[in-house]
Amino acid sequence: MEIIECIINISEGQNKENVEHVIDAVRQTAGCFLLDFSSDADHNRTVITFIGNRQSLPVAIRELYKRALDRIDLRQHKGEHPRMGAVDVVPFVPIQDATMEDCIALSKQVGAMIANEFKVPVYLYEESQANPDRKNLAKIRKGEFEGLPAKMKQPEWKPDFGPAEPHVSAGASVVGARMPLVAFNVNLGTPDIKIADTIARNVRGIGGGLQFVKAMGVELKERKIVQISMNMVNYKKSPLFRVFEMIKSEAARYGVPVVGSEIIGLLPQDALFETAEFYLRCENYTPACVLENKINGVLYQAIK
Repeated sequence: MEIIECIINISEGQNKENVEHVIDAVRQTAGCFLLDFSSDADHNRTVITFIGNRQSLPVAIRELYKRALDRIDLRQHKGEHPRMGAVDVVPFVPIQDATMEDCIALSKQVGAMIANEFKVPVYLYEESQANPDRKNLAKIRKGEFEGLPAKMKQPEWKPDFGPAEPHVSAGASVVGARMPLVAFNVNLGTPDIKIADTIARNVRGIGGGLQFVKAMGVELKERKIVQISMNMVNYKKSPLFRVFEMIKSEAARYGVPVVGSEIIGLLPQDALFETAEFYLRCENYTPACVLENKINGVLYQAIK
């Protein structure tokens, strides 16, 4: 059975009614299954994780765009997380009986559909983008919604699909295919955003830290603390436990404790198993040690 995961990020995390209205586009699409959604009021952003195939996913995404563009106006939007679109990012991840090439083709199909039907310019990223200077999401999104009109006048930032100017209220979207990503945040027991910014610079790959980590400092104003917000684009080569220990060490230099962490959306179980293996110093761990893995393997063989 073909399974492709889609992890859409929308620029709304405060109005629950609007979030539910958008998510219902997935719930009501035959062949798509909602796995998880996570809203953050400080970020003013929601991450929606669902699965489907090459036939059902475009149907759900078309309806999701209709609803999102009706409810989200970036001219009125404020939040801690960078954004350039009402529907900001649309990534596709191959899970079962689907290849990266399948997801690349799907991303281009969906990108063209978004541009043609909604007049929202679309940038391809990661595996879908042939130009190495335009693969990185952070680079594409630099300048955010407010900087789009000037940015899109530059020839090197002409969108891959759609008009060469942003949608008046929905900005632009980034669509592409990628491997599984872990969205992992670490909270610090201080309100000082300068400390979070400094640690984020030291941790992220572009600053000389861990190669496959993207990080930024974020204020959680309601809790009066700050956060290192991260996207871990290769959890095998830059695992959770390594980045967590690095942040603890960096924070200790300022006398600041780590007070918690959080996973946004879903993550592969291997990422957690590797973390447990590290902290438990388990010498004989394999995935076969996990009861649920053994049960799922037996059941899968039984129904094949």
